[in-house]
This record gives sequence, structure tokens and C-alpha cells, in this order.
Amino acid sequence: MSTIHETTELRQVTARRQVFSPLEIYWAAFQEWRKRARLQADLTDLSDHELMDIGISRGEIDYVASHRGSDPRGIRSAE
Repeated sequence: MSTIHETTELRQVTARRQVFSPLEIYWAAFQEWRKRARLQADLTDLSDHELMDIGISRGEIDYVASHRGSDPRGIRSAE
């Protein structure tokens, strides 16, 4: 048998709030805009047959570029 002679002190853990400067917010938005524009340009360069192979139509390019995390058909693609 053993006896515990010491106890540990439990402290409440608080979440730190990260504060972003206006420049950081602007930079993140600019980078997101560039990613969206690059994806839109890449998809526009594909032929209709290639777009059909990945399951989107030419009319869905703007939506897909703006909503990269979602699938316009409601089907989750493998990432």
C-alpha cells in the first residue's frame, strides 16, 4: 500500500484572446483574395471536359472559388 503525501494545485485555465492589428487583418484578407483569384483563374483555364471530370460546370467556377471548403453538390470531396 502507498500513501499520497503531496497534492498538486489545480488552477483554472483561461483561453488567451489573440488580438490582430488592422494590418494583419488586411493582409489575411488580401491573401484570401489572391487564393480565390488564383483558383478562379486556374479553373477558368480548364476545358469543359476537364471541368466535367472534376464535377463542376463553368457556371459554378465563381461559387467554387468563393467557397473552397464546400462542395456545390453537397458531396464532400476527399482532401
